[in-house]
Amino acid sequence: MATKQQELLELLEPTVAALGYELWGIEYLSQGKHSVLRIYIDAEAGISVDDCAKVSGQVSAVLDVEDPIVGEYTLEVSSPGMDRLLFRLDQFPEFAGEVVELRLRRPFDGRRNFKGVLQGIEGEDVVVRIDDHEYLLPYSAVDKARIHPRIEGAVSVTDEATNE
Repeated sequence: MATKQQELLELLEPTVAALGYELWGIEYLSQGKHSVLRIYIDAEAGISVDDCAKVSGQVSAVLDVEDPIVGEYTLEVSSPGMDRLLFRLDQFPEFAGEVVELRLRRPFDGRRNFKGVLQGIEGEDVVVRIDDHEYLLPYSAVDKARIHPRIEGAVSVTDEATNE
């Protein structure tokens, strides 16, 4: 995780937890005048628009006082959603059996993008099965990980290919 994101996570996690939510993850996209700070919150009962507004108000106050971001930025507070990003290694096991899309910082076995069934973790590696091959991908090399939502009743691309 980038240093700025880690700094923001450590600053904001106590505030989000005090409001009764889990700070699922943070994305900080530094783009000059158009920077974005996106905070994902979660709760067992789910997240509503009111929950996002409540967290946004408190987080804005903390950010105004602490001023960790230089320049202008947009603050967004959201639920992780069905196609949630995974921000920490300890978030992966909960989604074992689900399809995951991973983008690596540098190529592994000649590729940077992997999409397959998440098997879990082994030590510091993410285990992904693609077809009949299991890949142990170093978590330290993962740039972005996203759960591919499973929608009941929907036909996947692989189902269409095998049903022809």
